[in-house]
Amino acid sequence: MQRRQGRVNAGLLLLLYQISQIGLQNIPPVTLGVLALNVFLFLNPVRPLSEVCISVNEAIYKNNWQRLLLSPFHHADDWHLYYNMISMLWKGIMLEKKLKSIWFAYIIAVFSVLIGVVYIVLEFLLVKILDDPSYGMSCGVGFSGVLFALKVLSNHYNPGRVSTVLGLRISSKYACWVELVAIHLIAPG
Repeated sequence: MQRRQGRVNAGLLLLLYQISQIGLQNIPPVTLGVLALNVFLFLNPVRPLSEVCISVNEAIYKNNWQRLLLSPFHHADDWHLYYNMISMLWKGIMLEKKLKSIWFAYIIAVFSVLIGVVYIVLEFLLVKILDDPSYGMSCGVGFSGVLFALKVLSNHYNPGRVSTVLGLRISSKYACWVELVAIHLIAPG
C-alpha cells in the first residue's frame, strides 16, 4: 500500500481543474478546507500509507488509535483522491449551505472518527464470527466512509430526489447503495 512516486498525478490535476471550474468563491469554507487538507496530505503525507491505514490489528491489538484520525485523510493514489474529493465537493456544497459551516464541520469531524470505529468493529466481528484472522489485517485509508455517511445525510434532507449513478436514474434513497457498489467495482480495495 505504497503510492508510486515520480509520476504525473492526472487525478490531482483533474481535481484542481474541476475546482477551478466551480470557482473557489463558490465553495463553502469547511468544504474547501476539507479539500485542501486532503490534497495537502496527499502531497505531504504524515507517514507512509502502511503507517496510517486503519485495521483491527493496528488499532485493537497494537493500540495504535491515532490511525482513526489519520486514515480518512490519506489516499492510496491520485485517482482515489480525485473520486473522493469530487464527491466531497458536491456533497459539501449542498450540505454545508443547508447546515451552515459550524454544524457541517462538526459532522465531518464526528463522521471521520466514527467511520473508522465502525470499520474496526465490523472487521473485528468478521475475524471472530468467521474465525479468519485475515480480516484483522485488512487496512484501509480514504474518505469514502465519510462520503457515504454524507450521502445518507443528504438523502435525509432531500427526500424524493432522483440521482444519476453511472448514467442510471435512481431514487436518491437507494443511490448511496448503488454508488457504494459502483465505487467498489470501479476501484476495488
